[in-house]
Amino acid sequence: MLKHLFEKNQSGKFIFLSVLTLALTACGQKDVAPKKAPAPAVSVYQLKSEKVGSYREFVARTEAYKEANLRARVEGELLERNFREGSVVNKGQVLLRIDPAEFNTALASAKADLSSRKSALDNAIRNLKRAKDLIGDGYISQSDFDRLTTEESQAKSAVESAQAAVKKAELDLSYTTIVAPFTGSIGKVNYDIGNIIGPNSNVLATLTITDPIYVSFQVEESVYVSYLQTHQKSNNAANIAIDLALRLPNNSAYPEKGRLDFADTKIDQGMGTVELRAEFPNADGIILPGLFVTLIAESTIKSDMVLVPQAAVQESQQGKFVLVVDDNSLVKQRPVELGRRINAMWAVEKGLQDGENVIVEGLQKVRPGVEIKAVMKTVDAITGVITDASAPAPKS
Repeated sequence: MLKHLFEKNQSGKFIFLSVLTLALTACGQKDVAPKKAPAPAVSVYQLKSEKVGSYREFVARTEAYKEANLRARVEGELLERNFREGSVVNKGQVLLRIDPAEFNTALASAKADLSSRKSALDNAIRNLKRAKDLIGDGYISQSDFDRLTTEESQAKSAVESAQAAVKKAELDLSYTTIVAPFTGSIGKVNYDIGNIIGPNSNVLATLTITDPIYVSFQVEESVYVSYLQTHQKSNNAANIAIDLALRLPNNSAYPEKGRLDFADTKIDQGMGTVELRAEFPNADGIILPGLFVTLIAESTIKSDMVLVPQAAVQESQQGKFVLVVDDNSLVKQRPVELGRRINAMWAVEKGLQDGENVIVEGLQKVRPGVEIKAVMKTVDAITGVITDASAPAPKS
């Protein structure tokens, strides 16, 4: 009997302890309930729309606006070089000088011969004048008179020939001094002082003007004809309204805009293309002749398109998308269809609207449906650099 009661009491004790443990556990859980985590801060950019037209890119080559290959026109020893390679020289500046000694001698000889010829002419003129006075009285024969007339004519011709020889000698002497035909940049000299140079020598140096700079490219004949049909009133390539821009070999955008300058008058039969040429300002000399660049031609008829920073665009197996922040600070994934790339921005054809906010920094912190704390930023449309929206604009 006592054993039975003890067993019953033991069971009750165990039940009581179990209930007490559960109660204490429940109280402990209520006291340590976790707090809600703060919303992560991410950088967002407010989308803006701009006028964007249809465009096309062309592989193009730069050319000097003006170029002169300096050559020796007479043979002799190169005595002087009066410029620094790669510098700018002025029109009329003496650049190179060839030894003039031989040409001074030739000029002196030609002048002496001319003087002799003039003396002979003067004598022939006097003899003919006396003959004219005497032939009427019969003191000289007609044959002698004819001979004197011929001698006077030959003396005149000899003087003219000697004068031409003097001019040629003077011209040859002038060729020993090579001057700049225009103001421009001069390149490397291909001959050293002391070398013998002449008309058969290679180019001595090249003088160029690179401001403005030419950019040549080719367009398919069908595209060119179609464009001309659209602009029938434009009889000059320079009058065709089109926006031209350049992308340099380092993939940076050239800040200056160009204009169409020239269109060839024939089609390349082998390639089926027509050559066009654009002109760009190049005051800083950034663009050198011979560069391969990308020419971007954009129509002047444009429509409003939203531009999204490249930093905001992500890609999955389903395509490109961005993370948008709605009015409730919630993140939403939005698929987008992108058009042309404009420097550090993409033109959006479908999926985004003007004024919406997209995440540009902190993409790894969030996922769709998460609440965030938006920090407004600005994005440089050219470089893509992200800065605080409250920061002062950079000085120009």
